[in-house]
Order: sequence, then structure tokens, then C-alpha cells
Amino acid sequence: MLGGFGGKSSSGGRKSLRVAVAGDKGTGKSSLISAVASETFPDNVPRVLPPTTLPADAYPDYIPITIIDTPSSIDNRIKLIEEFRKADVVILTYACDQPATLDRLSSYWLPELRRLQIKAPVIVVGCKLDLRDERSPVRLEDIMAPIMKEYREIETCIECSALTLIQAPDVFYYALKAVLHPTFPLFDQEKQCLKPRLRRAVQRIFNFCDHDLDGALNDAELNDFQVNCFGAPLDPVELMGVKRVVQERQPDGVTDLGLTLPGFLFLFSLFIERGRPETAWAILRKFGYNDSLELNTELLTVPAKHSPDQDGAVRPDELDDLFQTAPDSPWLEAPYKDAAEKTPGGKLTINGFLSEWALMTLLDPRKTLANLIYIGYGHDPASAFSVTRKRSVDRKKQRTERNVFQCFVFGPKKSGKSALLDSFLERKFSDGYKATVGERYAANVVDQPGGCKKTLILREIPEDRVKKFLANKEALAACDVAVVVYDSSDVYSWRKAREMLMEVARKGEESGYGTPCVLVAAKDDLDAYPMSVQESDRVCMELGIDIPVSVSMKDDERNSLFRKIVSTAENPHMSVPETESGRRSKNIRQVVNSSLLFVSVGTAVGFAGLAAYRAYSARKNA
Repeated sequence: MLGGFGGKSSSGGRKSLRVAVAGDKGTGKSSLISAVASETFPDNVPRVLPPTTLPADAYPDYIPITIIDTPSSIDNRIKLIEEFRKADVVILTYACDQPATLDRLSSYWLPELRRLQIKAPVIVVGCKLDLRDERSPVRLEDIMAPIMKEYREIETCIECSALTLIQAPDVFYYALKAVLHPTFPLFDQEKQCLKPRLRRAVQRIFNFCDHDLDGALNDAELNDFQVNCFGAPLDPVELMGVKRVVQERQPDGVTDLGLTLPGFLFLFSLFIERGRPETAWAILRKFGYNDSLELNTELLTVPAKHSPDQDGAVRPDELDDLFQTAPDSPWLEAPYKDAAEKTPGGKLTINGFLSEWALMTLLDPRKTLANLIYIGYGHDPASAFSVTRKRSVDRKKQRTERNVFQCFVFGPKKSGKSALLDSFLERKFSDGYKATVGERYAANVVDQPGGCKKTLILREIPEDRVKKFLANKEALAACDVAVVVYDSSDVYSWRKAREMLMEVARKGEESGYGTPCVLVAAKDDLDAYPMSVQESDRVCMELGIDIPVSVSMKDDERNSLFRKIVSTAENPHMSVPETESGRRSKNIRQVVNSSLLFVSVGTAVGFAGLAAYRAYSARKNA
């Protein structure tokens, strides 16, 4: 770094590089490839070269480069597209003595790459530099600035000559650099500042290195950082030089205590400003970041720095501060947004905070592990997890060891599903109806009798998605309890809910994921439809589950419903609906098993009798 910090660059684990070279006919693609590979200008070059490989020792990163020369004619368009899709980086060429070929970059080639949704970085190369008319001097920066502003995928531009080899080898060095050490994820060229995701990563690294937690990196901490990243310490003169450069450009970057966070961030800006993004990437990869500036699966532990809130709730700004060292705040988007309990002032309650973690762990355990590390969890992240046994085993054992239960909520439109989830999050009842778009989650802690606390996660399945959802054989595999809600004042609602309940029961029997069910008669404050009351009790008795739980989301007694749901989940062998066909199949299996048992016992007795007779005969003869 700056003549002091620094060391070998990091390849991010990459073993090879594939480069596609494209451009108009006659721009010098093939001559460029041949000249770099042979280190001499070729006399005769075929129209399209076969794949050419530069050996690993051609550049400092020791990675072999395979160069693909592409045809310019439209007849070979399919082959061209195929090579674009396989390439790690694309080189687009123009001829310095043919301005029209430069215009074609922005009128055809670059738009075509976007249309094909090619995500590889682009290097723009001006070939035949030796043929440019020196009487009309031009600056590459002036030519390319407007094009690069429009097409951010362009990583760099360079002009070269295959004839004189001027900057020709540098073309593929920049191609390698664009893949291993891209600038685009790190720096916003338009705003001339570090991108937010990089700032978050750098802040996490700074926190990691600030061992004494004083908000600055002293000389010892800076040297530890240097040794950790590059394997060699800095002498006092080099350290002083680094801090002097920072202080000149970033006055608040250095204090009596050492290098501050603004100063540390400034160093990363300086790496990019001086064309050394490889130094920034070496640091990032040492601290576990991949090309997307997210943690690799090889997770690192960092010292914990965040103390729990003293008011029992987390403000939005406190939540932002908690995740400031993560690439993004994970709970700002669906399904986590509005999925947990909040105070009237918008703070996340302690139950809501714990429930968000439970929901994230249920849906994406890897994401939970990564965010534990991002925020500074001071122990082995895996120790925060408890792996439970399969639900099928729980049903056989007739008990469960789970503390987090997932409940699928089915029901027709306007039955009260959304109101049920709102009530679970302690939100006020609203008379206005708003259909749920997509699946929705609500997570909270339920206090059970005896002071036991369990986390319940409700997952609302919209009516129009039920059929497709249950078509998946594994649909109920992750379900601990299913709730079917209907409007007790509406006969249509009851009939639709009955169909859903039967479908859930059949799916459980067919797939082997029999799920405990709770039927909920919502809107108990309205006059119940008489026939639905009688029919629902009869259906529940036929299926072998408890009669419907009547509830109104306007009352304060609804918490008993959530305790009922958790109690049902805690007894996975009970309240599992059994259809008539399922009951017949079960009886047939029992008869078959009994017959097999009789046959096996009879066979065993026969073998035992034969063995006893032989033993008797042997004794008699003796």
C-alpha cells in the first residue's frame, strides 16, 4: 500500500481465464492474438485463429489464459453468441486508422452484448496504433469518456500495435485484471466514491482489526493487518509515510490514536485512484469476501462489539447500525419486512428481533450464518444453531424437541387469514380488506403454560396459489401444523375451507407428511351460518381432529388460539386428519403386516421344530 502496505495480489481461487475477442472485420483481432502469443508480428494470419493459450507464467497472477478469436461475419452469429456466453471477459476491438470501427462499438457491439445479457466485463482495444495519422492527434480519454459513461460494463480502454508490440501484451493483462480485480463493484465512477457495499465491507474489516476498540488502528494493529494480508510487516518509516499521505488528503483520517475509519476508507479509494484495485481485492479476499462482496462459505469469526439495547426494543436506526458491516440490511425486503412484532413507534420488540432471526434461519440458514459474522458474533457461528431431527421421526416418537414451529395458514379469500397474521403481531384490527399478494410470513414468540416460550412462524398461502403449492410432493415436508381459516358467517367460505382441509389431508397421506391440523372459525363476532357450525363439527369428527376454534380478531382472547396452534405442533402424532380412503389403506397395511408376521412366525416355528427334531434324533442315535 502506497509504497508501504501491499503485497501479492489474490486470484480469488480462479484456475483459468477465457477471453473472447470480437470486433469488425479488419480491426486487427487475429494479428493481436498471434503477436502476443508468439511475441512477433505474423506475416500471414488466418481469418479466424484456433483457440490460443497463454501460459500461466505469462503474467504475475500465474493463471493460464485461453483466447478465443471470433468470426466477424453474420453467418457465424450463433458461434459468436456461444463464445460470448462462455467468456470470463470480452475484448472489443476497433482500428485506430478507421474511425468508423470505433463508432460501431456504441452503435452495434456494446448494445448487442447488453441485449444478450452478457455479464462479463468488457475491455475496449484500439489496434493498429502504428497506422494512426499523427497529424490528427487524439486523446483516448476524450474519445472513450462518453462511451464509458453510458456503458459501465467497460472496465478499461487501451490502444496498441501488434506490429511494434507496443502495449499489446498489456491488453490481456488488463483482461486478467478485469476479472480478478474488477473496479466496477468497488468504485462509482460517476460519483467518484466507494460503493456502499464496499464501505460496509471495509468497516467490518476495520472493526476486526481494531483490537482495543478505541476507534483507531495504532501502529501495532496496522502491522498485524499488514502481516495478516500480505505476510510482511512495515518498518516505522513506511508506517509514518502512509499516515502522512492520509493526513494530507483526509484530515480526519489520522488522530493521536492512529488511523481512523475515514482514513482506512480513504486508503481503499487511493488504491483504485492509482490503478491498484488488486490490493483492495487481496484484502477483501483475505477477510472472506467473494466477487459480489459477500462472505464466502468459509466463514470467519470477528470480535463482538454490539451491546444489547437497554430499552427492550430496537429502533430502525439501531437496526441499521447493527447491520452496517453487512452488504445489505437483511430485513428491509420481503419476506422479512413487516414479518415481526413492532411497538406503536415502529421499534422492533425483543420478541420481534428474535423472531426475525428465527425466520431467517428457517428460510436461509446460510444467510443467518453470514449475518452473524457481519455484525460481529464472537463465537463459532455454527454453535448458534441446533439441528433437530426429522418431523417424521417426531411423529413416530410422539414428541418433538423443536422450539421453532412453522405453520401454514390456508383459507379462502376474505376468510380472515391476513387479520390472523396481523393479530399475531399485535397489530390493530382493520375493517378494510386488502388482498395478500404472494406469500406472507408473521413470526412471534408464544408464551406457553409453565413459562415455556416457543417461536411460531405463520406462513399465509393465498387461495389462488393453494393448488399449485400442494402439487409439490414436498409441500408439507417443512410444516409442523396447518391452520385452515374460514368465515363462520359465510357458507361459501366454509365449503371452500372444507375442500382445502380435505386436500391437505389427502396430500399428507399420499406424501407421507401427515400434518396436524387446526380448523379456525373466524369472525366469531358475526352471526354464524347454522349449517356451517353443524357441518364443521361433523367433518372434524370424521377426520379425527378437534372441532373448530371460534375466534374474533377484534377480541382480546385470540392469544389462546396461538397457544392452541403451538400445542398442536408439540404433539405431532395427534390431530392428523385421516380421510376415509386413507383409513382403508391403513387397515389394509395392518392386515398385510399381520399376515406377514403370522407367516414369518409360522416359518420360524417350523424351522425351530425341524432343528429340535434333528437334535432329538442325534441324541437318540448316540
